[in-house]
Amino acid sequence: QVQLVESGGGLVQAGGSLRLSCAASIYERTFTTYAMGWFRQAPEKEREFVSAINWNGRAAYYSDSVKGRFTISRDDAKNMVYLQMNSLKPEDTAVYYCAALYGSNWPWYLKSQMYDYWGQGTQVTVSS
Repeated sequence: QVQLVESGGGLVQAGGSLRLSCAASIYERTFTTYAMGWFRQAPEKEREFVSAINWNGRAAYYSDSVKGRFTISRDDAKNMVYLQMNSLKPEDTAVYYCAALYGSNWPWYLKSQMYDYWGQGTQVTVSS
């Protein structure tokens, strides 16, 4: 079982930066058993993929909308995953969710339904 807790959201002006953190509590397997992803959901929109990082941190992928502005990273010693968000835009406003994906499912990292565990989300609001 995995529990995920996000933090770091808030209100920021367009062009600003935020760093989201996700703390994982692992009760059976180890943190490196899981790839980690970030998704977001804006009001009245479907949840969408933002970024994912594989179990050893050597592969990371981003949606086209955030590529070049966001950076995902993980610290396996601390069971943490981060999302550094720069050059924020009003359209980045959403609830951001951290999720854990069992390692063998990595080829399906884009698909939210494949993720095994989810955090409660953290609100990011970007004002224009």
